[in-house]
Amino acid sequence: MATDNGVQEEWDAVSFKKFEKISQQSPECGVRRMDIRAIFDSPIENAGIVSQGTGKIWYEKLVGGLCEVPKHELPQGSNFGYDLSTFMINVQSYLPWLQVQVLKAGIDLRRSQYDDINGLFDNFPTANTFLNCTGLGSYSLKGVEDHNVYPTKGQILLVETPSKPLEKMYFRSPKRVASDTTYVFPRYPHGGVVLGGCRLDGVWDGNVDLDFAEDIKRRCCALCPDLGKPEDLKVLYHAVGLRPSRKGGPRIEAQFYGDKMVVHNYGAAGAGYQASWGMAKHAVDLIVQNSRL
Repeated sequence: MATDNGVQEEWDAVSFKKFEKISQQSPECGVRRMDIRAIFDSPIENAGIVSQGTGKIWYEKLVGGLCEVPKHELPQGSNFGYDLSTFMINVQSYLPWLQVQVLKAGIDLRRSQYDDINGLFDNFPTANTFLNCTGLGSYSLKGVEDHNVYPTKGQILLVETPSKPLEKMYFRSPKRVASDTTYVFPRYPHGGVVLGGCRLDGVWDGNVDLDFAEDIKRRCCALCPDLGKPEDLKVLYHAVGLRPSRKGGPRIEAQFYGDKMVVHNYGAAGAGYQASWGMAKHAVDLIVQNSRL
């Protein structure tokens, strides 16, 4: 969760409430309520989980409360932890579900490639409002070329579900945002467990590091012994992703190109899903506000 005591916390809150609604109304959407155990190695005042200016964990009420992990259950070297209820998002189910909702709403989906934002204006001359959600593409997209954008490399592997399925997610990190974060996310409804990970800022290399994958397995099995031994894990596949980070944080703002309005919405880094609905609402609000000017 964000800790800016401002708009980013609001994005997360809006998204959390939306996930709560769709998980109840559409169980097939790939979003499911699930507990998580979050462990931090730093003292709470240095862990980056309290809101700026308030010193409080703002989302305690939103998630239904926090339960402190007993000291005897903390892994060696850790400082504190909380058990809380959040959401697991299986993106292989969630993204197709979103696409179906878009099509049901009568929206026309087209796939094209552009290296210049002005090409959109040429191809859709009657449109006056555009949304730029190109993520890392905004670094090189002509007409935008935002060099505050940079990649944050992440690496995960998917392993088979253990004989006794995991009932919660696990997370361990020196602090909220760190390069060597460890996480164990059971994936429903299609099975498997996602193991990660890392946050490597400024790394454009999209190749899998198999030696690092072994390190991920060791860390995850130490965090969640129910996974079994690292050497016994059955790996289904490895994956690397480049998160769209941005110096100064996400960019959501309106920019006019002549009579064309572009609302930029990118730079969420690793918070893209958790902030998605809130960021979308913010972008739409900007469209409405500017259309009244």
